[in-house]
Parts: sequence; structure tokens; C-alpha cells
Amino acid sequence: MTLLIQLGTSQSSGISLSGLQMDMLQAVVSIYNYQKYRHIQAPGWHLGWIWAKKEIIWTMLGGQAVEQGDCSHFKQNIPHCCKTDPVTVDLLPGAPLNVQFANCCKGGVLNSWVQDPANAVASFQITVGRSGTSNRTVKAPTKFTLKTPGPGYTCGVPQNVVPPTKFISPDGRRTTQAHVTWNVACTYSQFVAQRGPTCCVSLSSFYSDTIIDCPKCSCGCQNNITKPGSCVESNSPYLASVVNGPGKDSLTPLVQCTPHMCPIRVHWHVKLNYRDYWRVKVTITNWNYRMNYSQWNLVAQHPNFENISTIFSFNYKALNPHGVINDTTMFWGVKYYNDLLMVAGPEGNVQSELLFRKDPSTFTFRKGWAFPRRIYFNGESCVMPPPDAYPVLPDSSPRLKKTTFLILSIAVCAVVAFLHNHFVLDKYCGKS
Repeated sequence: MTLLIQLGTSQSSGISLSGLQMDMLQAVVSIYNYQKYRHIQAPGWHLGWIWAKKEIIWTMLGGQAVEQGDCSHFKQNIPHCCKTDPVTVDLLPGAPLNVQFANCCKGGVLNSWVQDPANAVASFQITVGRSGTSNRTVKAPTKFTLKTPGPGYTCGVPQNVVPPTKFISPDGRRTTQAHVTWNVACTYSQFVAQRGPTCCVSLSSFYSDTIIDCPKCSCGCQNNITKPGSCVESNSPYLASVVNGPGKDSLTPLVQCTPHMCPIRVHWHVKLNYRDYWRVKVTITNWNYRMNYSQWNLVAQHPNFENISTIFSFNYKALNPHGVINDTTMFWGVKYYNDLLMVAGPEGNVQSELLFRKDPSTFTFRKGWAFPRRIYFNGESCVMPPPDAYPVLPDSSPRLKKTTFLILSIAVCAVVAFLHNHFVLDKYCGKS
């Protein structure tokens, strides 16, 4: 899963500021989220790097540096940032027009490429001083970092392997070209992010009374003794004060107390069986009191996605990770209807039904075939129940086994009684 950072430098010049000769250039930095089903949500991305020389940022459009740094040796025309290792962020929606730039001002939120490619790009422009004015003197920054806002992404070195970027004027009548363009690829790893599971899966079916809940302690265990405040009961009289307490703006989840302790639960219910079709209901529940999930997405793996007929309340797209075989599908909400998964509470869920066409060569309800192989929520793998705990068909259920054993026992007793009576009768008749 890759994010691509592209730097295109153009419009170099040598000018004098504060009595000093300063080499300047303009650079456009673009971030492309090519990940199919992992997006960057609020509070958004933080992009950092280390300058190769002693560059400074004079001005920025469409973004801003988090810290200005020490610019005390500049008496006039104070730069925007003097740090050797600047960290930049996106502007918030509604920023003044005179500081905006194309693809900016989304608060650092980047949608996934499959879900919304038009909003999977962010850009900003910087005017760089002390940079040089030619391809020989301009050096690429080093040691790029991307946080969202926590760790997880590892960025490579800048590569000058693409043609210089071309920029089209707003009226479309003129094209300018960058002097040089560098690409930096950043890849995500859940291991680098050091994150535990954040979602789990529960299962049920029409042919079994058993509901298979998320495995216990899927995302952590209740521990209000040594770690008070790790969860809150839904019926607690202090619920409102805890939710709106000092940590209300924290990114740390405040979840409803459950055996699984996950912020997100995905429930897969095999609902109905028709002659040529079968139906599933998928429900996503938010147990987190501190976070709405905007632009959420869900990825499921199941062999029957090749024959999916109708999805009633979600958008969906086949991902086809194995080429022509479609066993992986991505779902996301319908805009203005259910694309926002609200915080824990009565409105904290979204759901849809899926209608599958049966393939006689593969369809079966036996051995858990009707349940998903893997589930991902917002790119994170969800904890699945163990396969031996899946709901089973009645003919292999323990309850039916007990009934069958009882019937066989009665039958054996009846045969024994019959033979016993027959033997006694024969013995009596023989004597007479």
C-alpha cells in the first residue's frame, strides 16, 4: 500500500532580500494516496523532511509549517519557516482564498483511491530560499516522514526517475514545466504503526440460534482496576461527563464496555435462503464515544463475490486482487446517507443487505462456507472468530446429536424389551 509524494521545482531566480543575495525557487508538493482501501482521516497528514543544505521556506500556499523555527537573523521579510527539518500540514476547509492552492484545504484528510480518487490528492506550493537556481545546485530534501498523525508509514529516498512535472494555467492556455521532479514512495505497515486490532467480527445465521460474538479481548481486556477509564458502560449515569471530559479531543478511543473492547464491530448475518439466491445482512457498529468515522470503508473476502447480485445500501467495487478471480469487494457509504458512522449510541451503526446468486458447483452452508474469510475496516484487519466456532447446520449441531442419541437409545431399549418379552413368552408356551 503506497502513498506517493511528488516534488516539482520551477521558477528559479536570484533576488536580494534584506541586503542578502538569496537563491529562490518555487516547488509544488503533491501527495497521492494510491492505497485502494486505506484513507487518512482527521486530524490529517503531517509531512516532514530534512533540507539538503540550509534552505528556508519563504512562503507557502495550500499548507503551513507547524513551527517557524529560529528566524531571528532575518530583520525584514521574515520567512515562513527557518527549520532544517520542517513539518507541514494541510490548511483547514474555509481557508482564505489568497492562501489556497489546488487540492488543498481538506484538513489533511485523504480518501482512498478506489473510494474517491478526486479527493485522494493533496498539494501545496512553497517558495524556497537558499536553494540554488539550476538542476545542478538544487538538491532534493532527505529523510521524508509521513505521520497520519501517528507512525505507520516509512518513506524511501527521493527518486528522479520521472519526466519533469507540467503545470497548466487556470485558463488552460499555457503550460509550464518544472526544472526537476522527485518522487518519494511511502508504504504503510501495521507492524511499524505498533497498533493492536481496532475491529472484530461476529457471526450469526438463520439456521442456528447461536450468535458467535467477537472473540473475548479482541482489542483489549476490561481493566478498570489498574487502568480506570478504559471503557464506560452504556447505562452509566456518568456517561455524558466522561465523554465530554478532559480527554474529549484525544485520539485515544473511549469504548463502551464489552467483552471484546473493540471500537468497531462488524456483524455478518446469513439471513435468508432462496432457490437461486441467498441473502446476507452486514452491520457495522461504532462502540467508540470519541470518534465519528467519516468516509469509512469495509473490505470483505468471500468466494461468492463473483456472483453478487445486489447491494442495497452501500457503494461497492470489486478489487480483484488475483486478476480475474473476484473474491474481494470493498464497500463504503452512500454520500449524505450513511457515509458517516456516528459515535457510539443509537445512531452509531450502518447496515446493508447483500444478495448473492448461487453457483451450484460451489454453494453450500456447510463448514462455515457462507461466512467471510477476512474483514478489513478502514484498512485494518479485523479479528475473526475461530472457524470451529462458526454457526453450524442443524444436522451437525450438538443439540441434534443429543436428540439422535436419545432416539437410538429408545429404539435399542424397545428392541431389547421386545426380544426379552418374546423369549419369556416362548419359554412359557414351551412349558405349557
